[in-house]
Parts: sequence; structure tokens; C-alpha cells
Amino acid sequence: MYLIDNSVKACLFDMDGLLINTEDIYTLTLNRILKEYGLGPLTWDVKIQLQGLPGQEAGKKIIETYKLPLTPPELEKKNMEIQNEYWPTAAFLPGALELLKWLKEKDIPIALCTSSNKVKFKGKTSHLGEGFELFDVVVTGDDERIPPGRGKPYPDVWRVGLNGINEKYDLDIKPEECLVFEDAVLGVASGKAFGSHVIWVPHTGSLPYVGTPEEVLGDQGERLSSLEEFNKEKYGLA
Repeated sequence: MYLIDNSVKACLFDMDGLLINTEDIYTLTLNRILKEYGLGPLTWDVKIQLQGLPGQEAGKKIIETYKLPLTPPELEKKNMEIQNEYWPTAAFLPGALELLKWLKEKDIPIALCTSSNKVKFKGKTSHLGEGFELFDVVVTGDDERIPPGRGKPYPDVWRVGLNGINEKYDLDIKPEECLVFEDAVLGVASGKAFGSHVIWVPHTGSLPYVGTPEEVLGDQGERLSSLEEFNKEKYGLA
């Protein structure tokens, strides 16, 4: 257990596939592009390698894996055109909004630390009302404080998020006093490298292709099937 006195002082959240159902939208939109070229569909053994990556890096991996006859900018342009049709359908996953509201009511600082850039973040969340306004700090993948090439699995995005909380409230919360919430294996790796206890909520479709909780988390977290299962009492939050 990496928590000091088992008491959580801040919670840091990924977004896609953890809080909202945009991982399923990513699959849907990419499959439309792959089908156009007689390729695909996207399978979970490939998808788990994309989760948590900044958009440009994910695009390169897709092109290499499927021999897609597009450049990364061309793929990104096609992706954005199709994704913009679907972002307004994005919705909170079970337990996500309820947990955010509860943490806010308890004055537990919360930060959003996503690999999505600012434009995609707005497209995915602007129709969801109060939910994302609850965050004390929002860090997107194109934040200038994250050096190029230092997206997940590097821990930089979490550091920027926690620094934002500490600066905003004049606190000195340490990584080991935080919970990191993630759905992707790359994200779990970044949360562990950051030094936090990780709550891992993988997509059910990924389970045949990811390791066991012991292999992925070690002694640095736990796996849940849904955020509805999160035990607040276990972490001194209730």
C-alpha cells in the first residue's frame, strides 16, 4: 500500500473509458476509416496499445499496425471529422458522476489528467453540464507543461495535475497521498511511476488481453469492474 496512513488527500482521474464512454466511440469511428480501406476491424489486442497515448502517437501506431495508406495528419483529419459527429453522444459511465459529486461535497481536491487535447476535451464534454466543472484542475495532453514525448506511460500529466491542486489551494500533497483512477494499462503504468495508489477500471473487452491485477498493479492498487464498486471507506474517505 502506497498511501500514507491510508488517507487520501486528492484524487486524479483519467477521462476516456473511465469517466465517459469515449473509448467505445474511438473504436466506432476508427472502424469506419479502416473499413473504407478494406481493413480492420480494430481489435482489443491492438486497442490496449493505443489507450492513453497522445493522439499523434496513437495515429502512428494505427498506421503501422494496419498498413493504413494515410499520413498521421491525414488520419487525424479524417478521425476528427467523424468523431465530431459522435462526441455529442458521449455519456458518463456508471458511478462516475456520482463519485465526482461526492468527492466535491467532501472537499477532496480532484484533477482531470487526460491525454486528449483541448479541442477534443471540449468536444467530448461540453454537452455534459456540470460534471467536468467539478474538477479543481484540468490538464489536457497538449498542456505546454508536459514535454513532447512525455505522455502516458510517463507520469508527467499526473505531476502537472497535482502541482495544480497544490498551487491552487496552497497545499503540499504528495503523490503517495493520492489515488489515480485509470482504465488503461499504459495509464496504470504512469500512475504507478508517479508514485500513487491506482484504481484500475478496465473495459470488459480488454480483459482477455491484459494481465492479472497482480501483474498490472503489483501492490500499488486494485482493479474494479466499475466506479460503482469504489469503496470510499477503504481509503479513509467516508
